Amino acid sequence: MASEDVVLYGTWSSSFVDRVKWALKMKGVEYQFVEEDLLNKSPMLLQYNPVHKKVPVLVHAGKPIAESTVILQYIDEVWPQNPIMPEDPYDRATARFWAKFIDEKEAVWAAIGPCTNEPGKNVEPALAALRVLDDHLGGRKFFSGDTIGYVDLVAGWMIK
Repeated sequence: MASEDVVLYGTWSSSFVDRVKWALKMKGVEYQFVEEDLLNKSPMLLQYNPVHKKVPVLVHAGKPIAESTVILQYIDEVWPQNPIMPEDPYDRATARFWAKFIDEKEAVWAAIGPCTNEPGKNVEPALAALRVLDDHLGGRKFFSGDTIGYVDLVAGWMIK
């Protein structure tokens, strides 16, 4: 699919940006990638995301969208091929719940990064959160069943 003035502002190292890249690739959407220096943020990034001043930001037809999970939902609505959100409203709500669970489990994030001066402090809470996710996965290959979906994109950083 040809680019429709799609620009993604991000950094190569951001798992949140990866979510958006993966969704665009699944949808076959061409885009321009603008690498941001988070220590010296560009005027465009600050203009497009004046509230949080962070990546990712997707700009489509001159309109900016911020926050990776919001961007994923936008991508799915604008480019309907290869859906990433479930069709059923209940299943969509459930997917949003699990995405929020993943993003809000600070213990998981802390366990994989240098977020504490107490090594090992977050290991047990992280393992507990991962067990909950594993139980929900229930032996399936993907959270959404047979194909990669919204929750899989959100959780993708765990296997990156």
